[in-house]
Amino acid sequence: MTERCLVLWCPDWPVRAAAEEAGIDEDLPIALVEHGAVHACSPAARAAGVQRGLKVREAQSRCAALVVLPLEPAVDARRFEPVLAALEEGIPSVQVVRPGLVVIRAAGPARFFGGEESAAGEALHLLAQAGAPGARAGIADGPFTAEQAARAADPILVVPPGRSADFLAPLPVTVLGLPTLAGLLARLGVRTLGGLAALPEGSVRDRFGPEGEIAHRVAAGLDPRRVLPRSVPDDRDRRQAFEPPLERIDEIAFTLKRTAEAFIADLAGDLLVCTALTVELTADDPSSASGQRGRRHRRTWLHPRSFTPLDVIDRVRWQLAAAELRAPVVEVLLHPEAVDEAANHEQGLWGGGPGERIHHALSRVQSLLGHEAVVTPILSGGRLVADRTAFAPWGEQRRPQRAPGAPWPGRLPGFSPTAVLGERPRVVVQDPAGRDVAVDERGAISGPPAILVTPGRAATRVEAWAGPWPIEERWWDAAAAVRLQRMQVACSDGTAWLLAHDDSGWWAEAKYD
Repeated sequence: MTERCLVLWCPDWPVRAAAEEAGIDEDLPIALVEHGAVHACSPAARAAGVQRGLKVREAQSRCAALVVLPLEPAVDARRFEPVLAALEEGIPSVQVVRPGLVVIRAAGPARFFGGEESAAGEALHLLAQAGAPGARAGIADGPFTAEQAARAADPILVVPPGRSADFLAPLPVTVLGLPTLAGLLARLGVRTLGGLAALPEGSVRDRFGPEGEIAHRVAAGLDPRRVLPRSVPDDRDRRQAFEPPLERIDEIAFTLKRTAEAFIADLAGDLLVCTALTVELTADDPSSASGQRGRRHRRTWLHPRSFTPLDVIDRVRWQLAAAELRAPVVEVLLHPEAVDEAANHEQGLWGGGPGERIHHALSRVQSLLGHEAVVTPILSGGRLVADRTAFAPWGEQRRPQRAPGAPWPGRLPGFSPTAVLGERPRVVVQDPAGRDVAVDERGAISGPPAILVTPGRAATRVEAWAGPWPIEERWWDAAAAVRLQRMQVACSDGTAWLLAHDDSGWWAEAKYD
């Protein structure tokens, strides 16, 4: 049976949150942009003709005063959290669909406040007091119908029990949020939810599969989803204040020892371990004559297994050394950014084995030489073989700046070279007549490669070669531009090389074994 739901909707919440974050008036024409297109816009921008999906340049041509801001989901969530906390103080068991849109089981609040409409009014009052005025409320059978009622409300709309199908019938199928299915239905002449609900359920299931079957039930007012209230996580942060403030790293690390032990023990009491740790350092502001506190340095550390108290102290030491705060530290905050069940990190019957010993040895070297002293390679993206490898400090699970799975046109196919020569050793490539082989602007070579001279080796005969292949990157940026030709050669001594040619001549990029 479909349950009664109360949906609260804050129109244009992403725009409001972005305006507050940027410190500008939300009544201005504002557009939030993602991937070069408008994702959301303010009422003033919509009045000027700006719509979702427009390219930024076209949106600016329609509204010259348009303020363009990037879409930041983290800002939406952070700004909505105080509003959500205030709502939960008056009406608990709230499910967050996304920042600015929540759903609540209507039965409990309706009994407490003396009716569904009274409960909706109380919820809107709580939102207005928390800084979200102008919200709307919809009550209906199922979360989908209640959301559509909230979008049509002014400010409250209650759909009577059993009347969801009648309310949804005139709405277009695009409100389902399934563009592929909506396109297929439109081509079949089904453009409203009423038209979809009128189709035989079995035929819809056979033609469109499980997705179509669920959409058919939703359109008929039989939303099978249930409200799943969020569980507010316990506050597991640990703070260590220093009075008076401390300047020396060893003093801070020694004072923090008990706090780090309590931090890990608190998680262990709930059978959890910390796999990602955020450390926030707060120091006196040296530019403030009154010594106002508030200068912060925040960083998140990852661990290949789980943090121990010693690991926590090491990360604080490394962060203090790298931050160069140049001011006494007044507080250290430890926040478990990610946790995991302790059962997944238990040692085996005979201990952790060689992997555990290697980890402890490398961590010990890090503690002596610094966080960046021990690194591990990670796959990266790029057209040159040297760009396909990046390095991360031991214990961190960093993501490469360049996606390794991207197409990267111009990248050499097939097997990668065994050795990448990072110092770009110079080589000499000659044709059968003994002349240096050159490559012109159009990528044509002056003669076939016949002789290769590499540093520390005698001249060898080229048995086979392929190329050259051009690469031209970031031609618009003189400092980062790359323009070269690449060639593969196999020599009579059994070696094979990946060569590159630029304005300075030939050099060896990598070697095949």
